[in-house]
Amino acid sequence: MELTEEQLKILRALNRLTEPAGCKVIGETADLPWRNVLTKMRGLKKEGLVESPEEGKYVISSKGRKEIK
Repeated sequence: MELTEEQLKILRALNRLTEPAGCKVIGETADLPWRNVLTKMRGLKKEGLVESPEEGKYVISSKGRKEIK
């Protein structure tokens, strides 16, 4: 899967965060509007690049970490 620059920014932001985060925090960390983050999360989750340990909160998966190396 070829990731867009926005998707890469989201994954890099999640990689820097130490706990599950919502779209607003991810957006602030990635310097992206939270609405853009929200629209990208479903695809990233479907691809197995992010996980959602609780409703509305996300963490990067090990597969996601490999994508940003």
